[in-house]
Amino acid sequence: MAQVLEFKLPDLGEGLTEAEIVRWLVEVGDVVAVDQPVVEVETAKAMVEVPCPYGGVVTARFGAEGSELPVGAPLLTVAVGETADGRPAGDGSGAGTDGAKDGASGREPAAEGSGNVLVGYGTSEAPARRRRVRPTAPVLNGRPRAPEPVRETRADTPQAAPSTPAGRAASADGPVPVISPLVRRLARQNGLDLRKLTGSGPDGLILRADVEHALRAAGTQDRPDTTKAGAAPATAAPASVTRVPLKGIRGAVADKLSRSRNEIPDATCWVDADATELMRTRAAMNAAGGPKISVLALLARICTAALARFPELNSSVDTEAREIVRYADVHLGFAAQTERGLVVPVVRDAHTRDAESLTAEFARLTEAAREGTLTPAQLTGGTFTLNNYGVFGVDGSTPIINHPEAAMLGVGRIVPKPWVHEGELAVRQVVQLSLTFDHRVCDGGTAGGFLRYVADCVEQPAVLLRTL
Repeated sequence: MAQVLEFKLPDLGEGLTEAEIVRWLVEVGDVVAVDQPVVEVETAKAMVEVPCPYGGVVTARFGAEGSELPVGAPLLTVAVGETADGRPAGDGSGAGTDGAKDGASGREPAAEGSGNVLVGYGTSEAPARRRRVRPTAPVLNGRPRAPEPVRETRADTPQAAPSTPAGRAASADGPVPVISPLVRRLARQNGLDLRKLTGSGPDGLILRADVEHALRAAGTQDRPDTTKAGAAPATAAPASVTRVPLKGIRGAVADKLSRSRNEIPDATCWVDADATELMRTRAAMNAAGGPKISVLALLARICTAALARFPELNSSVDTEAREIVRYADVHLGFAAQTERGLVVPVVRDAHTRDAESLTAEFARLTEAAREGTLTPAQLTGGTFTLNNYGVFGVDGSTPIINHPEAAMLGVGRIVPKPWVHEGELAVRQVVQLSLTFDHRVCDGGTAGGFLRYVADCVEQPAVLLRTL
């Protein structure tokens, strides 16, 4: 006998309270295995595939693609037990009526080898592929029953009528040739039907450029003609105003920066440094063979050495306890610009890594950031941040501290400039370094000492030999 169990949006960790549905991975009527990913959601920190703790037949979905659900809201329902022909609904998952966690009874799914990667739920090593069943498959109370139609509603209006996600015609057959969730979202937010587009990518794949071109064309067609009779007067509100919701990554960044400005009495100091010798040292390292060393990795190595000398800056402030919390380990965050916005991945235990290891870790996390696959754990827990805004072609900036950290080092572009070297005017590779720090954790003397040590290492990399 089958039993319908409700799977609620789990706690994704790190204090996250809601998530946006990006893409459903299953349809009503699909057979799912225990711990099989059923939906892709985006939190304020990353995109995550959510596994289902039950094995059975999907009977209903809650929430359309693009809608936001709070943690604990119904996500989908699964019929667990035997189908009309006596087969397990979970298709070999081993989760029956007694093996699944019921929201009312609190029973846990009995799935061996399941790891607890989402708070309250686990994932198996090799979830079975889903397959479709006939609508008459679920059996409830011993009677054959057709699965319920998909119910895609927002959490605040659970009884709303079913809706069709943007970019997908309800009566159309076949998948839309789109891979990137970003492309789907861009189309959805602008009400663009992806089925009406012809992709310029391989095999007709719809790219972001295709969507942007279509939106520009639609904007040209919709622009009012003020030369016609009865057109709106010149004093009318402009039709080109666009309101962009502060949510997702953009909203999280806005909240964090606002909190930093409101809570932290920050100050900034800066210095120009001759980076000629640093660039020569990097060139010599790369010429010696092996993996190439990045400039960011060398700057990170300098930062960890400086924090060992000035540990006051590797800290945070507990405002409630009125205490400064100093950290023994350096978890180094670095700013990475992506299509989804600015994110700050964290290199764990950066103080224990050499330049080669730092280069590899920066590359790995940057690629994950661009693909939108960073986990919440990879975006939190930093103790100090390195911001290389020189990649944008600017010389200087006054960074905003990444709350709740106590300091951030900003690095501008390295460019040839006139410089007095050994008493003579010469053209040297010059960089501007800026340090924004929380004035509660230290005074200007400590901040200046830290920045001066960083500049000395940039100008004379041999200074680092003292700490190796």
